[in-house]
Order: sequence, then structure tokens, then C-alpha cells
Amino acid sequence: MPFETRRLGRTDVAVTTLGFGSAALGELFVKVPEPQAQATLQAAWDAGIRYFDTAPWYGLGLAEHRLGSFLHGQKRGEFRVSTKVGRWLRPSPHPESYHSDKWAGGLPFDVVFDYGYDGIMRAMEQIWMRLTLPRIDLLLIHDLDLPHHATEGRVRAHLDQLSSSGWRALEQLKSSGVIGAVGAGINVNGMIPRLLDAADLDAFLVAMPYTLMEQAPLAEEFPMCQRHGAGIVIGGVFASGLLATGPVAGAKYNYRDATAEELERCRRIERVCAAHGVPLAAAALQFPLGHPIVASVIPGALSPDQVVRNVENFRYPIPAGLWSDLKSETLIRTDAPTP
Repeated sequence: MPFETRRLGRTDVAVTTLGFGSAALGELFVKVPEPQAQATLQAAWDAGIRYFDTAPWYGLGLAEHRLGSFLHGQKRGEFRVSTKVGRWLRPSPHPESYHSDKWAGGLPFDVVFDYGYDGIMRAMEQIWMRLTLPRIDLLLIHDLDLPHHATEGRVRAHLDQLSSSGWRALEQLKSSGVIGAVGAGINVNGMIPRLLDAADLDAFLVAMPYTLMEQAPLAEEFPMCQRHGAGIVIGGVFASGLLATGPVAGAKYNYRDATAEELERCRRIERVCAAHGVPLAAAALQFPLGHPIVASVIPGALSPDQVVRNVENFRYPIPAGLWSDLKSETLIRTDAPTP
């Protein structure tokens, strides 16, 4: 039976509170055989997950191909999909020897960053073919912030592309009915105000800044979203690994090795969870949904077993005392809404 759904901001797009992020099926850290990828998606569907997020960037087309192949066999009205524009793909000139420095596997394509009208339309044409879907429920501007764009100058240049012609492409796609809502993905604080000042966006996919480890958007950015009626999807609910594995050697935080300070903070959070008999991953998965504008959390998975584990943690009973203890020990903000 599908999970509970929440409406995304002021839109008509309703997503399951537990969704599925497909970056891992694009072979982010390890290669994933095709049968395993399809079995993982089937496990998510069987568990009741009906919201799937993807992007051309994930495995340079591989994640969209895999998701499209799976969803082609499902009834269109039963699921919701989000994907992203701002990057389109072109064939590598040397596909036989191609290796991406960003992905463990994936497909032999080069990525082109392009947030203008032509780039967005070209990206959409490719997306329709990979996903085999003529309509996308939520279309996101892909990560217009520094982790992916290297310098503030590049960020400004891509924002200029959006301003000069990219917004026109998004408005045209939305008004024609081929996308249901328009939003943006972010990785760092500071981008939500810049984007809301530029356009009336429906939603944001927040990939890192709102987790058990960090709640900075509560100060200004989430209140701004509330005023604008913009919904939130939380993408990096495990902070790229640390909140799933716990503070073990080699644990990842924000796509890099966690620092000693980050490991210690996580260790303290884990101790509070253990005192209440709650797995760290369960608290991490459920915490963001305490905020009224958060519609869904979308952890990834590499295998059916990981899907099952995510579902179990999502449904794990958590006493209110855990949240109050985390606040009293200043491990989460005192103004953080909790489930």
C-alpha cells in the first residue's frame, strides 16, 4: 500500500512522504548491475513508494534510463517523478576509453552546463526519451550553487542564462502542461533567496543543509519558502552517508570524508538515539518531516535490502523524548519542528 502523500507547497503535485532518490543507481560510488537496479526499484514500488527523483547528471543518463525502463510498466497516474534541467549530454569522443571522475560507472557521455532556453529545451527532449514519459510532475533547475559550479563567477553566469532566456523555457513548459511544477535543487545555504528573488518557484529539493546534523535553513530560508508557498523535498537526508553508517572510519559527510568534529557530533547524536532505543538512521529519516513545508524525504538505495532497511527505519516508532533530549543537549536547534 502506498505511503501517505503530502502536497508539494501550493502545487497540485502530491508526493509520498518516503520517496526514492536514484543517484546511487547512476553508479555514484559503486557499479550496480542492471538486474540489481531493477530489483531495487521493484522493492521500492512493492513497499509503497510512489515518488521517484532522478536527473540527467546521475550516471550521465544511466539513472534516468533505468528509472524510465521500470516506470514504463506502471500506470502513469500512480506515481510522481521529478528530474532536472540545466545540463544536457553529448557523446564522448572516446567512448571505448571513457571514464568519469565523478561516477564509478555510468554512461559514456559528457555533460554540458546550459541554463538558457535552448539548453533547457534540449535537456527536456533527452529526458523525455530516457524516461519514456511525456509529462514530468516536478522539473528542477539542477544545483545552481558552488559545489558544482566551482566559482561564484560561474554561478552568476548561469543565473544570467536563466534570467535572459531560461525562465522563459520553464514557463513555456509549465503553461503547455508537460510539467506540473517548477523548482530548484540546492546544496548550500544562500541559494534559496537568490532564486526566489528571480522567479516564483513552486518547490526546492534541499540536498544537504537540513538534516539531523544541520538546520541552518530554519533561520531565514524555510520561512521565506513558507511565505512564497514553496514546498520542500529533502534529498541528502543521511548527509551523504554519515547519518546512515554512523561515525565509523571513512564515513562520508557532504560527499567527502567526515572531519573529527563532525564524527564527534554524530557520535553524540547517536548516543541520544541509543538511549531511546532508536536507530540513528531512523531518526535521520523521520526528522525533516516534522517541518510543515517538507513534503518528502528521498533516500537512495543500491539494493532491495537497502530499500527494506529504509522503510523499516522510516516506520520505526520514535518517542517525543528523543527530540527533546537532542534539543536540550544543543544537538539540534531548539526551534526545529519535530514529528
